[in-house]
Amino acid sequence: MYPGHRYRIFANVSSILVRSFSSLSGNLNPGGCSPDLAEVRTKLEQTVGASNTWRFGKILEDLDSFGVLIGYTHAKTDGPRSPISIVTALVDEIDLVKRAIRPDGDLKFTGNVTWVGKSSMEVKMFITQYHDNTYNPVLDATFVMVARDPANKGAALINSLKPEGPEEENVFQQGHLNKTRRTKLKEISLLRTAPNEEERQIIHEIFLETLDMGKVSFHSRILPENSMWMAETELKSLEICHPQERNIFNKIFGGFLMRKAFELAWANACIYGGSRPYPVAVDDILFQKPVEIGSLLYLSSQVCYTESNYIQVRVHSEMMDPVTQQHSTTNIFHFTFGSENEVKQVVPKTYGESMLYLDGKRHFKATKS
Repeated sequence: MYPGHRYRIFANVSSILVRSFSSLSGNLNPGGCSPDLAEVRTKLEQTVGASNTWRFGKILEDLDSFGVLIGYTHAKTDGPRSPISIVTALVDEIDLVKRAIRPDGDLKFTGNVTWVGKSSMEVKMFITQYHDNTYNPVLDATFVMVARDPANKGAALINSLKPEGPEEENVFQQGHLNKTRRTKLKEISLLRTAPNEEERQIIHEIFLETLDMGKVSFHSRILPENSMWMAETELKSLEICHPQERNIFNKIFGGFLMRKAFELAWANACIYGGSRPYPVAVDDILFQKPVEIGSLLYLSSQVCYTESNYIQVRVHSEMMDPVTQQHSTTNIFHFTFGSENEVKQVVPKTYGESMLYLDGKRHFKATKS
């Protein structure tokens, strides 16, 4: 499919101090240019968090940018400028191998297009980190990019993808299976169809476990021991969408939205679990509508499922036009976190919360399969 992977590497201060600029020019910059120490220090201050690990929200921003770059590489034509626009339509899944990403090792991003439709393409990306004289896996991500016309008002056709050899044929076939899976999951969404028999039984058992048997009433509920009502797990934030976060289409950069949603979800999981959580997986982030500059962005997070020491957090993103006061849903985010200790069981009380619970359970099981 491609002669080689597209990649970029972020340097770190420690490696610069240890190795000479002559070696850095080849190892860190494929173009042969030595990095600027001040620039690298500035980058580190922006990407390393208080716990002395790489900020995962910043990595989400970089993955989004890198995915778009790979998309433009595939859609490249003979002209000086691309006649189409590439945008992120879906973050299918991001699976992390490491609990924490060290700040003292270079990160290498690699990726390529693995499947192409008429106007959409699946992009696989991998991050590895340099440690003990080798690059070790950090995470793998699957994004779906779509091609739009120059005005970003309709779909645009893109180059086809021709696999060469058995290995690339298998990768292409897996991409097609992923598309089929996504279509099926959309069809059985709880927003469209009723829960299956097993799920209905789970919800009824939770209902019975929370009933006050001393009263003959369906309305009298008791919270089980070591549990928390789902309604009490909400955490919200508000962002003013400034032009500094815009993309080339004069909309708010999708990576910025992912970072803000992740940081809110992380804070919620931290409060709920009583310790600093670590990201395990991200999946099914659908970009439903672009966020306009100047709008108000409401982010609402909620713990929707827990199991052992894992916390599933859902974030709902809503844009409000400050002039018309109109609200529009822009994104739904799903994050899986791990906690140092076993966490309380989250308990739904209403039917709507029960659907959130089942949806969270589905996403959690998908990340663990």
